[in-house]
Amino acid sequence: MNQFVSWEAAGRDNKWQGRNISRWRSEEYDKTYRAAEAELDPVKRSAHFIRMNDLVIAGRHIIPVVYRPRVSAVAAKLNAPLSGWDNDLWNLRDWYKDA
Repeated sequence: MNQFVSWEAAGRDNKWQGRNISRWRSEEYDKTYRAAEAELDPVKRSAHFIRMNDLVIAGRHIIPVVYRPRVSAVAAKLNAPLSGWDNDLWNLRDWYKDA
């Protein structure tokens, strides 16, 4: 959740290396994040995380689901485990061709 805190905003002073690449800022989010860092009770801490998520979503800062369709294909005799989670060549070492 630290990708949305204001001190992680990417900028010239940190050579654009901050995790908050959209540079969204919210004082309430920062306070809630600090409270979650200090909270030891797991139920209260999870409530802080839920609140942080709600702040980001309610502010329409993040669209929660994005579908990026794509098409993949291989030769008929090529056995290649394709993945919908990573690029198609992620497991190239396990590809093999049937005789």
